[in-house]
Amino acid sequence: MTHDVAATGERIERLIAELTGEGARARAEELVREVVGLYGAGLERVMAIVTEAGAAGALRGLVEDPLVSGLLVLHDLHPLTTAERVRAALDGHPNGHGAELLSVEGGVVRLRLEEASGGCPSSRSTVTESIERAIARVAPEVTRVDVESAVTLLQIGRRPS
Repeated sequence: MTHDVAATGERIERLIAELTGEGARARAEELVREVVGLYGAGLERVMAIVTEAGAAGALRGLVEDPLVSGLLVLHDLHPLTTAERVRAALDGHPNGHGAELLSVEGGVVRLRLEEASGGCPSSRSTVTESIERAIARVAPEVTRVDVESAVTLLQIGRRPS
């Protein structure tokens, strides 16, 4: 069974919002914090045990699994930085090689994107959206992706003699 961490988080928030009665919401939020804290502590131990055992294959498997990777990010246990995960997403994306990672700061990723074929706005928009989805899969903590275009200007010189 596959779980989407973001969708599950949204469902939990929606369920808490629907709670009524005096103190019900506060108790539900406390319950969720306790459960999340417990699972976070368990994941922290799993990561420590795998790392101490030098089980690189197991660690790679945990990091590459979308569900586990998302939980590791949620609990600030992912061994790769946001920038490293974004670079990996770009490297694995069909149009990612035309994107240059400029910075990752405060949840905002800044990219420079080479112009799509012909500079067509709809092509650029499609490529940008596709790259944003790839980044969101590996770095759910990213709140925004700012993309600037790399524009190559044509240099016009003197007519040859």
